[in-house]
Amino acid sequence: MITYFKSPPFFDHIKLDEYSGTPIYLQLANSIVKAIRSGDINKDELLPSINDVSFRLEVARDTAEKAYRHLKKIGVVGSYPGKGYYVANPNFSHNLKIFLLFNKLSAHKKIIYDAFIAALGETALVDFYVYNNDYGLFKKLFMEKSYASYSHYVIVPHFLEGEENACEIINTIPKEKLVLLDKKIPGITGNYAAVYENFEKDIYEALKKAHVELSRYHTLKIIFPQNSYFPKEILTGFIRFCREHAFLFDVVKDIDTEAINYGEVFINLMEDDLVKLIERALVLKLEIGKDIGVISYNETPIKKIILNGISTISTDFKYMGEKAAHLITNHSSQHVEVPFNYIKRYSA
Repeated sequence: MITYFKSPPFFDHIKLDEYSGTPIYLQLANSIVKAIRSGDINKDELLPSINDVSFRLEVARDTAEKAYRHLKKIGVVGSYPGKGYYVANPNFSHNLKIFLLFNKLSAHKKIIYDAFIAALGETALVDFYVYNNDYGLFKKLFMEKSYASYSHYVIVPHFLEGEENACEIINTIPKEKLVLLDKKIPGITGNYAAVYENFEKDIYEALKKAHVELSRYHTLKIIFPQNSYFPKEILTGFIRFCREHAFLFDVVKDIDTEAINYGEVFINLMEDDLVKLIERALVLKLEIGKDIGVISYNETPIKKIILNGISTISTDFKYMGEKAAHLITNHSSQHVEVPFNYIKRYSA
């Protein structure tokens, strides 16, 4: 028998966080699961209609429907034609409840996120946050969390400033719950998991693979903005390659004011700088891939198309996301260095 559930108490248990990067439908689904596990919503209780959820929470109807479909897919709720959704399995529990923290949103971070979620499967509960490279926000997020609440903490540790203090916060996390993603930072102790890039070695080896194309040019320039979260090891590897292979080189702080001359290769780290570089080259009537070279850091699908293809040096972001998930599901504390590749296209 189905018990008809009055709407107001249900909505007391729904928590939607505007600062979270977790999609709204998953936040809604996760809130319902939490209420079921705490006994606030019981077996056979009828959930509010999709229209009611949409109206009261001010979310799209499709969002509410997607949340219910997700819960049905993982076996938490069932549905009766004409009556709606009800709690079918109150004993459902997530074996994995993960706090996922990215430094920023970008096209390549989406590749990591999608691969990570897909590899974990439907039964993992993931709360996703973004701290925008801001140490203050990073610290605040951890002050508000209870370490008992999550089975794992997956952290991408890139900061504009304050990195030297981040290890103090990260070291408070039980090491069996910690996975560092994309980067390792000094000062983290204990037996924790990591899936990371070796930034100095990676750019050096990638440029070696591109040596034939680069030999057509006389100067290599890397666009490395002054207030950047990118690791300084990238510069170390870049400079080492240029010196060992007799290239003139320069570190460009601002592409807006930098001279662009025939015979130069530009390596961009930030997507905005790639756009500015291309725009300026077109104005100067310099043909990219012939008069000047362009190599872009981090592979994304759009770079396969722009100007018949932009050459890239990049880690394997799909592998990074999948490997992080596998370390969690296999209870591993392994440190895995992610492969890094040079992809030759027309621009170099």
